[in-house]
Amino acid sequence: MVQTGCGRISSLVAASALGTLVVAACGGGGSGSPTPTSPTATGGTSAATITITSSGTSPRTVTVSAGSRVTFINNDSRPHDMASDPHPSHGDCPPLNDVGFLQPGQSRQTGNLTTARTCRYHDHNLPSDTSLQGSITIQ
Repeated sequence: MVQTGCGRISSLVAASALGTLVVAACGGGGSGSPTPTSPTATGGTSAATITITSSGTSPRTVTVSAGSRVTFINNDSRPHDMASDPHPSHGDCPPLNDVGFLQPGQSRQTGNLTTARTCRYHDHNLPSDTSLQGSITIQ
């Protein structure tokens, strides 16, 4: 889904604010990560959360039910641009492309993952960095 004008800016500001709150609430690690059913910035319910740090993504693979969404949280000090494989066309799993560019502290969900399959993802700006690659299996 492509939005233009103020609607997209408002969505990005809201996502940024929520990401900041999530990071502040989670602290420095441990068991403070969001629960699998926590509401996210795009209004849906997340079935899994993938966290991006300077070490890469964690967990690297998740399994969710058809119709679910996955939340990506950028806890790294640098931005990341998460997208579906293959690079650079990103066409295998378009709902993953809803995550897109994440500033540090920001979070965003995939679109609805409705088709049973395995979707692979990567950081568009670092496509060969295996620590920033992973997969989401939809059942």
